[in-house]
Amino acid sequence: MLDDLLRVVSNGLWCLLCLPEALAFRRALGDVAGTQWALLRGLLARHAETEFGRRYGFATIRSAAEYQARVPLSTYDDYRDAVQQIAAGQRRVLTMDPVVLLEPTSGSTAPTKHLPYTAALKTEFRRAVAPWLADLYRHVPGLLRGQAYWSVTPVARRNERTPGGIPIGFEEDSEYFGGLERVLVHRIQAVPPAVRLIAEVEAFRYTTLLFLLRSRRLALISVWNPTFLTLLVGRLPVWWPRLADDIAAGTITPPGPLPPDVAQQLMAALRPDSRRAAEVRAALQASDGPAEVHARLWPYLRLISCWSDGNAALPAADLARLFPQARLQGKGLLATEGVVSFPLVGQPGGVLALRSHFFEFLPSDDPPGQVASVPLLAHELQTGCRYAVVMTTGGGLYRYQLHDRIEVVGHFGACPLVRFVGKEAHVSDRFGEKVNAGHVEAALTALLARYGLQPALAMVACDEAEGTHAYTLFIEEQQHPDAVLRQLGADLEAALQENYHYRYCRDLGQLGPLRVFRIAEQGLETYFATCQAQGQRLGDIKPVMLHHAGGWSRAFHGSLLPPAGPGGEPRATPSAGSGDVFGMGNR
Repeated sequence: MLDDLLRVVSNGLWCLLCLPEALAFRRALGDVAGTQWALLRGLLARHAETEFGRRYGFATIRSAAEYQARVPLSTYDDYRDAVQQIAAGQRRVLTMDPVVLLEPTSGSTAPTKHLPYTAALKTEFRRAVAPWLADLYRHVPGLLRGQAYWSVTPVARRNERTPGGIPIGFEEDSEYFGGLERVLVHRIQAVPPAVRLIAEVEAFRYTTLLFLLRSRRLALISVWNPTFLTLLVGRLPVWWPRLADDIAAGTITPPGPLPPDVAQQLMAALRPDSRRAAEVRAALQASDGPAEVHARLWPYLRLISCWSDGNAALPAADLARLFPQARLQGKGLLATEGVVSFPLVGQPGGVLALRSHFFEFLPSDDPPGQVASVPLLAHELQTGCRYAVVMTTGGGLYRYQLHDRIEVVGHFGACPLVRFVGKEAHVSDRFGEKVNAGHVEAALTALLARYGLQPALAMVACDEAEGTHAYTLFIEEQQHPDAVLRQLGADLEAALQENYHYRYCRDLGQLGPLRVFRIAEQGLETYFATCQAQGQRLGDIKPVMLHHAGGWSRAFHGSLLPPAGPGGEPRATPSAGSGDVFGMGNR
């Protein structure tokens, strides 16, 4: 009873702390242009005396148009030297505010970058998070009495710093909150933040599941990629007897090692709970499917927040089926560099985070008769059009091209509602074929729907087999025969040949016809393990429909399907299926 009261008080206080920012955002909805200019004007004034600000004359800029004319569009390459100076300890390079940490990021398609974080940038994130949370508390009242799981992902290196003494990396979602909010998060958090210090993946997953199972009142789950949670609960059928025993005894016995200091911290948070252990055993001993089991384990779960657009759409739909008792809400578009949009209950897409950063938009598909000589501003966006995002932030990124494409799906007040479409210029190009991720995603998604397939993993990559390079569809699907997958591959090849450059490479013999590789088992686990072996953080790994790297036929367990022929079908040759680590190249 006391625990229930403490949760209600902590959640209530957090909701109250979110209200001022939520009300400020609502007031800003009626004046998008004025809000954005006020934000930009403040950034220019604040950072006028930095090296960057003096170079471009921030002190004398008097309008957004003048800012656009004077400061060039940028990419991360334009900041490499500045980041090196910051890492060495130099101040006032990009911002007047001290850099409190450098956040490493690679996403799924780019080399590792180190992005400067300042107190101002963290405030800009909170200006988006607070209205989102206030909206959730308003529309999902069951959250008030429950616990939450905010994504925690294992860190490979602890206490890493630059030569200038700057820490590297956030380790958990709660770092996006302020001091008091972070205290409240930890009070309602189902999984202790110390779990992030478990580097061994199976031990990390086991310990996370242990604390999630101990929570009777789990109400909110916030993760990034939906497959992160799918793979996590996928361990329940194997581990549940040991997990139930640990819950009953108040112990932790994961399949991998725990750092001694972490084990000590976690044990201090545990006590025997035979009642909950009996509930877990009863739920998992039943012969029902996973959805019914999850509903019995966490009956108060009301909302799961995760990526749901672009390549995450199919995994998000799978996750929703695994947790029928909860609403699944897309996160909007949030990158390491900044937050572009956040969701509101009942609204399509995500609302532009207009009080967080100054935004510009490069038209991807210009409306008829319109030619944009300069990027458009937030108040100029049109419903139904697509744009590439450019942002200026308090972390020292100025007119930074995020290389994310969005589509405007409506307006909330005067503020655009946007949907993430995909990465800009995401192209696979081994021989000049210029295969675009957007094209592959659209074609493959349509074909999967046409054939009624719901694969656990479906990914295209240029691979080498028997001395020939060819794009290969790697697919894990157990319900349909090989003939269906071969026809799917033939139709996908036809779609790829709509690309002139791909067809030209095929005609020249540089590329063979698209092949189909049937993954026998554990496709997602193999994908995540391989990406993690190349240095990606587990929570940052995103399954994609077009991957730049080769060598996947050596990693996945399965076999290439032979093409149909008049003489019958030769037997498929199994792959080594060793899960070998291979060179991923630039991402």
